Amino acid sequence: MNKVDVAQRGKMVNAFDPANVTGLNEKARTLIQRRSALLGPAYRLFYNDPVEVKRGKGVILYDSEGNEYLDAYNNVVSVGHCHPRVVEATSEQLRTLCTHTRYVQEGILNYAEDLLGTFGGKIQHVMFTCTGSEANDLALRIAKHQTGKDGIIITEEAYHGNSDLVAGLSPSLGPHSPLGTWVRRIPAPDSYRVPIETIGQWMADQVSAQIHDLERRGQGLAAFIADSLFSSDGIFAHPTNLFGPVIDVVHKAGGLFIADEVQSGFGRTGEKLWGYQRHDIAPDIVTMGKPMGNGFPVAAVALAPEVVQGFGRDVRYFNTFGGNTVAIAAAQAVLDVIRDEKLMENANRIGKLIRDGFTELAKRHEQIGDVRGAGLYVGVELVRNRNTKEPDSAAASAIINGLRARRILISATGAAANTLKIRPPLVFSEGHVDRLLSEAKAVLNSL
Repeated sequence: MNKVDVAQRGKMVNAFDPANVTGLNEKARTLIQRRSALLGPAYRLFYNDPVEVKRGKGVILYDSEGNEYLDAYNNVVSVGHCHPRVVEATSEQLRTLCTHTRYVQEGILNYAEDLLGTFGGKIQHVMFTCTGSEANDLALRIAKHQTGKDGIIITEEAYHGNSDLVAGLSPSLGPHSPLGTWVRRIPAPDSYRVPIETIGQWMADQVSAQIHDLERRGQGLAAFIADSLFSSDGIFAHPTNLFGPVIDVVHKAGGLFIADEVQSGFGRTGEKLWGYQRHDIAPDIVTMGKPMGNGFPVAAVALAPEVVQGFGRDVRYFNTFGGNTVAIAAAQAVLDVIRDEKLMENANRIGKLIRDGFTELAKRHEQIGDVRGAGLYVGVELVRNRNTKEPDSAAASAIINGLRARRILISATGAAANTLKIRPPLVFSEGHVDRLLSEAKAVLNSL
């Protein structure tokens, strides 16, 4: 096996190379070597110089020596690390009761009612899981049962989870993580390269072609599933009318439209609570996870009654930890904080400041080809040449690791890993933006 083959196996964007451990200080070497020995070879770390974290508060992480890092990457803790209201809610519930959903409990009903009220359209039921992977797995099981078909269509570099089923439709896991034979991929709606005025119909045509192929092979279409920010494809937030033509094509073929809101939900876009709502569509199924419990493992599938009726008749559903009393307490606290602290509005305002700041930097740095995103999910694409738009993954890596050296944490995304991925907690402030942009300017000047 040559070096290229080795490098491609199990690849991860912005991953630490264990072969470079000799360049680290003694403490870091010891911890990383111990980690490898205990956790095995499949785990990955970020950055050329991995970050040790000891505690966190708001948008700041601290290592064991008290050094602080500005966290402009973690969307899991959407309302900030160790938010006191979430800590209090989960602690109080843990002191009271932690049990599963086979007992009658009012808390889960109150939260379900509250959550369902945010969707509109035809969504009326919610089923709880622990992770986004489980949520997408369950959603696809239901879609296959409802349609009697197997085919799933995804975008080219999608990530939908790590169970056996959803890893089989997560090409971003790398070329050696096999996709299901029932999976078809379409290109992402690359608004930097595809004419924006025709991108919706262009995407619908791509979906139609893959539906035709699935039908020719006797599999048919069970579902089209997409994250409306196309987070793993490179972050494409506009235009906001591209899903209309796609959902029409999907429904005409008898398939279901699944909105994967694990990345783009809970106010992340700043415009709507759910990313798909920016596109003015009504999905059949909505999945969510990650930020739902601010780090506590809770996720869910919300769906239209007719979608789950047959599944509920034929297959019982139970999840020992999904929707347990502590998980629901965490989820309720997060939803309350997002509304009470007006974090969706904050995401809209602060995200614009970040995008405007990088757009200004682009005037002086030719490597920045495109700045895009919505709310507090920002993509900054690095290119070798603005005319050819050739991706520059080396520049992206240099900026990410340059910022890490200045204790600013971001990462990368896209098939070429050339787009900076900036998605801080929703409590990011103007002062944090100033620090991010100031350090980004310094790193860009040093390239």
